[in-house]
Amino acid sequence: MTTPNASLLLQAAAAAAGGQQYPAGTLYVVATPIGNLADISLRAIHVLSLVDAVACEDTRHTAPLLRHLGLDKPLLAVHEHNERDAAQGVISRLSRGERVAYVSDAGTPAVSDPGAALVAAVQQAGLATVPVPGASSAVVALSVAGDTRGAGFVFVGFLPAKGADRTLALKALAVAAPAQVVFEAPHRMESLARDLAQACPERTITLCRELTKQFETVITLQASQLPDWLAAEPNRLRGEFVLVVHGLGAATTDADIGRHDATLELLLAALPLKQAVAIAAELTGAPRNALYARALALKQG
Repeated sequence: MTTPNASLLLQAAAAAAGGQQYPAGTLYVVATPIGNLADISLRAIHVLSLVDAVACEDTRHTAPLLRHLGLDKPLLAVHEHNERDAAQGVISRLSRGERVAYVSDAGTPAVSDPGAALVAAVQQAGLATVPVPGASSAVVALSVAGDTRGAGFVFVGFLPAKGADRTLALKALAVAAPAQVVFEAPHRMESLARDLAQACPERTITLCRELTKQFETVITLQASQLPDWLAAEPNRLRGEFVLVVHGLGAATTDADIGRHDATLELLLAALPLKQAVAIAAELTGAPRNALYARALALKQG
């Protein structure tokens, strides 16, 4: 049964978004809240009310969201383990002229979450896909990072869990000039903090935890400080994490960054790396993070 409040919400959504055309036989890729239920858009609510079925990453997550909105729709499980096979069922519905929405557990589908294979299969079948934008934890984190040096960003998502692939990914992240957006689960956050502190101690990190939820945390600090900050309070390891590794700035991509090598080599011969970089930054005016990355390369030969 639709509650009075849910009915009013559906009416408001229809009034705001109902003027647009919503063709039949179309897959609607719908962004859902990443934490706070109020972050869902009126257009997303209206589309979810129109569709004939909702394909979703996990029916246990999506069913309560639909109930909250006063909606009751057939749910189709389309997740990372069955996405390619399940896509055929969605395509069959679309071919019959049905509207189908796809939602992931939270945020924008196909950004780390499943959805890309479904969208590709639908498009290859000659059927339409329509994005219904909304929350994305990667973009939300970037918006509060205050990264004044970033020249664009790279979405990394989850790093490889272990082994040589993880080592290579960390090395690439440490020297990459653009901002890097990294996801991490709570049980691996301590390990990631230690790895970042070792790989790029001078690099600026914005850590976002539980974005848009009651205990949301946003803090910016150097990678070297991250392990101690997490260890200071047990609750800091709870929840889902998004990290923005701030950009190094345009100077790191210029061919003339090597003109500071002579200064760095002289300082490195007499001083610890961190102190040598700090003095080189004062002398040259070059970005400290860029100098640190270059100093590491010089020390490693």
